[in-house]
Amino acid sequence: MAKISQKEKSKGKADVAPAEDRLAVQTRVEAKDKAGRRWYVVHTYSGYENRVKANLEHRIQSMDMQDKIFQVVVPTEEEIEIRGGQRRTVSRKIFPGYVLVEMKMTDDSWYVVRNTPGVTGFVSVQDEEGKTVPAPLLESEVKSILKQMEAEAPRVKIGFTRGQSVRIVDGPFVDFVGTVDDINAEKGKVRVLVSFFGRETPVELDFLQVEKL
Repeated sequence: MAKISQKEKSKGKADVAPAEDRLAVQTRVEAKDKAGRRWYVVHTYSGYENRVKANLEHRIQSMDMQDKIFQVVVPTEEEIEIRGGQRRTVSRKIFPGYVLVEMKMTDDSWYVVRNTPGVTGFVSVQDEEGKTVPAPLLESEVKSILKQMEAEAPRVKIGFTRGQSVRIVDGPFVDFVGTVDDINAEKGKVRVLVSFFGRETPVELDFLQVEKL
């Protein structure tokens, strides 16, 4: 049986890159792929945000721009709204009239986004030469917006302010009129000062138990 020389053994080992090297190469490839990808803010006609998102996503496909424009997002958050004594969860736009687009800014990608029906322009700044250019969001700003969108518990829409006069519509103090003294949005509670036997008494109530006068 022929013996394998030490040189040949070394050559065989060199043919397979160590795991650390493969990881480094993969990291460089991923970094190169993400290079130039930034989030931009696009202004739209009021109420056209979702339509612009659908139109732009269609243009990305039809114009083969998947390697330049990656995500189109209408920032929304869940909100608990109290209306007519009923509590319901609604989706509220965080930035009405604006859409976020993750993209590599080139002449072609700019053209595709800017000429999407319903788009009025990019949020821009002036560069050193005085030219108006689209302004990318900071990474911290993007993370903050996405975190707000992914919040597990819906926020409560506050319909009251301190010092406001309200009527109690449920509970032992029904039909009493009082003044809002404190608001706990997280718990959906409001503290109302009511006149009881000639003196003001604080009463903690659910948002559903009071209504504006």
